[in-house]
Amino acid sequence: MKVNIFLFRRDLRLSDNIALNNALKSGRRVLPVFIFDDNILDELPETDARVAFIHSTLKEIDVQLKKLGSSLFVFKGKPIDIWHKITQKYDIEAVSWNRDYEPYAIKRDAEITHFLNQKNIQVKSFRDQVIFEPSEILKSDGNPYTIYTPFKKQWLLKLEKTEIIPETIPLKNEYFVQQKNNFPTLEEIGFKKSNISVPLANYDNIIDYEKYRDLPAIDRTTNLSTHLRFGTVSIREVFQKALQNDVFISELIWREFFMQILYFFPHVVTESFKKKYDAIKWRNNKKEFELWCNGETGYPIVDAGMRQLNQTGLMHNRVRMIVASFLTKHLLIDWRWGEAYFAEKLLDFELSSNNGNWQWAAGTGCDAAPYFRVFNPTTQQEKFDKNFEYIKRWLPEFLELSYIPPIVDHKFARKRAIDTYKSGLHNN
Repeated sequence: MKVNIFLFRRDLRLSDNIALNNALKSGRRVLPVFIFDDNILDELPETDARVAFIHSTLKEIDVQLKKLGSSLFVFKGKPIDIWHKITQKYDIEAVSWNRDYEPYAIKRDAEITHFLNQKNIQVKSFRDQVIFEPSEILKSDGNPYTIYTPFKKQWLLKLEKTEIIPETIPLKNEYFVQQKNNFPTLEEIGFKKSNISVPLANYDNIIDYEKYRDLPAIDRTTNLSTHLRFGTVSIREVFQKALQNDVFISELIWREFFMQILYFFPHVVTESFKKKYDAIKWRNNKKEFELWCNGETGYPIVDAGMRQLNQTGLMHNRVRMIVASFLTKHLLIDWRWGEAYFAEKLLDFELSSNNGNWQWAAGTGCDAAPYFRVFNPTTQQEKFDKNFEYIKRWLPEFLELSYIPPIVDHKFARKRAIDTYKSGLHNN
């Protein structure tokens, strides 16, 4: 029997899933597949909370599919090797997936498409994880935007002519290959349960998002970032819920802005977007970096943020800006070091947003904060956590006499940062 395969990737849900919906409409039985990619997993610790979250989410999908007489077919290995096995086992007409815009994904998908096409298997790819793809929001001359505000304006203009409606097809037994597989345990994939878990999405907090978004002590975040990252929620559903809040919509547009920057300018993965900033002479003091990682800088708002990250895998967005500015400006440590640490720890790590935001903080990116803008951690704390509520939650020793003095003086660090940047840019 000829089958169509739907490949789950960053779209871990059965509802409003564009590529899955198209596969279900094809008239062929659908075989749902997920591949744990060794190229990615080999870089991760065995207690990585994101892998545990993917595993538990897939298990829920498998339970739903088993009710339909089918199941999720889970593989682990290098994707191209897995496709060799799958094509030997099944008579496949087409493979459907939702597009991914990161450099590794583009290369991987091109290799797999070439392999499948050689076997006369059609590959169908779809837009799913964004409202608009990178190539859909361009300047009149066909070039990509590198400044957020005109990108946002164009994005909103396009939105006026586009209908964004979530689509859900009722799932039926006859849509799927009727074959039940054993679902692998987390240990069989080579991982262990983490003591960090992903919080549930909270759509209610979109309503007054702008009112509380800069106040880390008030737990009014939507927790949607991780769910958007892994596609456990649909961007179209999130967008529908966000229609009443322009500030939250702006955040969704920032997400797509950074995605298209990464897509059109892949050099940002290893280099500054503004290449002249690669001439900055970073101090890169390993001991100071370690103190920053551990939340031991003597600046309470910075330390509380890093403790929150280390304990929960998340950090309040305002505090992310403060700790990133502190690392790059106060300590003059290369933004790539901070970016890599966040990539290792953040549940909602997404290459484009992480890279874009770190380069924004360091002043090296597109549309970035100017290099002479140096956040003062003390005034930031006075403005956004004036009663020390957030700090006391994550930094219990703050009120004790033993709390450490600042590792660097703000006034001194600010002047040093501005002089170092100026010198690097002048000599370039």
